[in-house]
Amino acid sequence: MLKNLKNHFARARGMDAEDRACRFLLELGFEIIERNFHSRFGEIDIIAIKDQVLHFVEVKSGASFEPLYAITPKKMDRILKTLQFYIFKHQLDYEYCISAVIIRQEEIELFENIGFL
Repeated sequence: MLKNLKNHFARARGMDAEDRACRFLLELGFEIIERNFHSRFGEIDIIAIKDQVLHFVEVKSGASFEPLYAITPKKMDRILKTLQFYIFKHQLDYEYCISAVIIRQEEIELFENIGFL
């Protein structure tokens, strides 16, 4: 029961962070294409486009640690496989990159091209 409650609160915090990240990206001129795209390889939090470049965005938040460090090489590998599947599935021909929105309490920051392909 306690584990389910913890998972529920973690999902709620994650959704709140993603909502804030979407609003932030919209303010920066991005168009949100899709949220929470799932494949057998993993999940992409936000898929957005700006200036004809697709951004596959990972959202990380935290107050007691540096959220950017939560994007590990293993996580990057899953993001890469998932975005390749997304591009293949939708037959897209766009430039693309992996970006991150990092949320530290009230501060929100965009890191573009954390893994350009």
